Amino acid sequence: MDTKAFFKLSYGLYIVTSKNNDEESGCVINTMTQVTAEPAQVCVTLNKENYTTQIIQKSGVLNVSVLLDDVSMDTIRQFGFQCGRDVNKFEGIKWDVDQNGVKYLTQESAAMFVCKVNKTVDVGTHLMFICEVLDAKTLDEGEVLTYAAYHDKKNGTTPKNAPSYVEEKDKTGWRCDVCGFIYEGDVLPEGYICPVCKVDASHFHKI
Repeated sequence: MDTKAFFKLSYGLYIVTSKNNDEESGCVINTMTQVTAEPAQVCVTLNKENYTTQIIQKSGVLNVSVLLDDVSMDTIRQFGFQCGRDVNKFEGIKWDVDQNGVKYLTQESAAMFVCKVNKTVDVGTHLMFICEVLDAKTLDEGEVLTYAAYHDKKNGTTPKNAPSYVEEKDKTGWRCDVCGFIYEGDVLPEGYICPVCKVDASHFHKI
């Protein structure tokens, strides 16, 4: 099976955020789809292990920021390759707050959607949240980032807990345990730092 064929499916790239009392976090996803127009509903799918997922389960609300094509890899790294339990995802990020008290990105975002969870569907490793859109706002008229462009232009990788993650078995070298980036070479250079998620060489293993 040519697993790279999945990269040809048309996805966007988004940052989902949520808040429950003192808990708040966000993560990068590529699984948001409009399911009905009247009422306006979307489905958003996240890994069960994500801290953001667990906050959404408690709060029943979330916000989705649609990323622009020129979003920096630093922003994607901040929300996509570290856990909100360990770091403040919003540090150094420009944000505003929706009517539910949930932060959303005002930088590098084309639009935002305020959502309330109507139904949760267990799909195995992930939960699918069927949400009513309470509000939406266009933030920038620029081109939005697609999942294909993330891989092609930005050489982006997919975290293991993403629904679209597919392990590349045809490459040899050293794989980052955090983001999946592969360094192709027999010997990992001393002091090597992952170019995607910035962890050190201790997080790489031979493949």
